[in-house]
Amino acid sequence: MFSGIVEEIGSVIKVSDSSEGRRLTIEAPKIAPSLKVGESVSVSGCCLTVVQRDDSSFVVEAVHETLNRSKLGSLARGSSVNLEPALRLGDRLGGHLVSGHIDTVARVKAAFEEGFSKRVTFELDVIWAPFFIEKGSVAVDGVSLTVAGCDPMPEPDVRDRFTFNVVLIPHTLAVTTFGTLKVNDSVNIETDMIARYIARWFGADRANRTSPGDAIVIDTGAFISQLRARQVERLS
Repeated sequence: MFSGIVEEIGSVIKVSDSSEGRRLTIEAPKIAPSLKVGESVSVSGCCLTVVQRDDSSFVVEAVHETLNRSKLGSLARGSSVNLEPALRLGDRLGGHLVSGHIDTVARVKAAFEEGFSKRVTFELDVIWAPFFIEKGSVAVDGVSLTVAGCDPMPEPDVRDRFTFNVVLIPHTLAVTTFGTLKVNDSVNIETDMIARYIARWFGADRANRTSPGDAIVIDTGAFISQLRARQVERLS
């Protein structure tokens, strides 16, 4: 489990591909000395297991499921990655609950300066729309961010893309890979875990789709009615 607070920007120094998956060696002199073999570490939002380490770098392996869901397959020697060691029970939760299990990859649609901050708009498949609300949480490349704005819930078959935007403060730009983020870049997306459980509870999870392209639709009226009914049951 992670909180989306990046501790170091690492650099990929070696990539080894095989039929089993991909092996990454990452230079990280700040966090590498404290890592142990078998521990979890977030690499640009992906929860991976440390299989080797020394005082300045560590090695992780990505299986096909991770490569298919994330952008790790596009990393090359010299790529920068956001790094966060796993939380310890009792650690300060500076961001939000992040599992390190990537849902999908989004594309940077727009980015512009806004005062001393930077507003970035991301575009992804519309099936993920139910898991976003204004001022909700999202993990982008392993960074815990607040959703500043997002498209309204779509009607079925109206559109196939969805956008949301975030506002990046100077500190975030300085201590993450977002300082070099540009239009058309790809980013790993992990939607809010609590939102996913609620959607599952009300039968709107993507597991109910008959094919990957089917849209997830939540009837908000029915959703609220069910909440009220449950509240009445508890009070009666």
